Amino acid sequence: MLSAEVVEMTERPTESYDVVVAGGGAAGLNGALMLARARRSVAVIDAGAPRNAPAENMHGMLGHDGLPPAELLERGRAEVRGYGGHIVRGEVDSVTRDETGFTVTTGDRVLRARRLLVATGVTDDLPEIPGLRARWGRDVLHCPYCHGWEVRDQAIGVLSSGPFSMHQALLFRQWSADVTFFAHTAPPSPEDAERLAARGVRVVEGEVASLEVEDDRLTGVRLVDGAVVARRVLVAAPRLVARAGFLADIGLRPAEHPGGAGEYIPVDATGRTGVPGVWAAGNITDPSAQVGASASAGAFAAAQINADLVAEETAQAVAAWRARSPEEAERVPVRG
Repeated sequence: MLSAEVVEMTERPTESYDVVVAGGGAAGLNGALMLARARRSVAVIDAGAPRNAPAENMHGMLGHDGLPPAELLERGRAEVRGYGGHIVRGEVDSVTRDETGFTVTTGDRVLRARRLLVATGVTDDLPEIPGLRARWGRDVLHCPYCHGWEVRDQAIGVLSSGPFSMHQALLFRQWSADVTFFAHTAPPSPEDAERLAARGVRVVEGEVASLEVEDDRLTGVRLVDGAVVARRVLVAAPRLVARAGFLADIGLRPAEHPGGAGEYIPVDATGRTGVPGVWAAGNITDPSAQVGASASAGAFAAAQINADLVAEETAQAVAAWRARSPEEAERVPVRG
């Protein structure tokens, strides 16, 4: 049970913070938790729209396998609040930078921050096929480690929609012997076709027109020639688009991921971006990161941010120490 004081603080955050965290997913909340436990003032700006929201459950995270994503985040918000952190509902509209830190605007609020942790993640830009987006996270999937066990031994289709489609087809073959590769607009190369054949994956030529759904359940994939191939699951590889438009004013823009997954924000091994005072963690830096990896990256980046603040505060303290007057120096006891 949260105290009335904590709830009141959450609803009316103060103006200035050591760190503002943009994004309230696993990376952002775990980063905020670490910072709040380090006795830093921290605010999380949470739009309440995590990437895995369409999924009923998350998997592969020790101790939380099968937990609904929304429940994990609600627990995380409560933990951050419990250490004095603030949760601000909304999206980041803009960020500007000056010699003392950052100004972050969200709705009618203006927050000041000494450091910024970006954990806003990515959005999935899906192929434009009627019916596909409505099934996303249910029986239209992309990650075998997230959903493979739940669809094991079912009739699985893999849509050729990007550079990872071949990889997906070979991976999902691990969970089912009934896998069909839909060539769609990007037929496999002769070498890839041979690999699919060797693994018993059937290739269906022709462009996909739509999905067939009965009783709120995927039943098949319809081609432009009218043929329907019965499938219970369809795998598609989205292009990932970084949620980073608000960073343009401080000179931080997404780059094309070298693996072809889409956009990302490059960081060094500590999570530090190319803009001083800004760190990033989670899917916005690593498109393949699952919940556990994203949470870990958020915690690690938070520790680096705290260390950076400690270094700054120590330098300021040393400068003040050296600037003492003779009278002040005499009042400091010397310990032998």
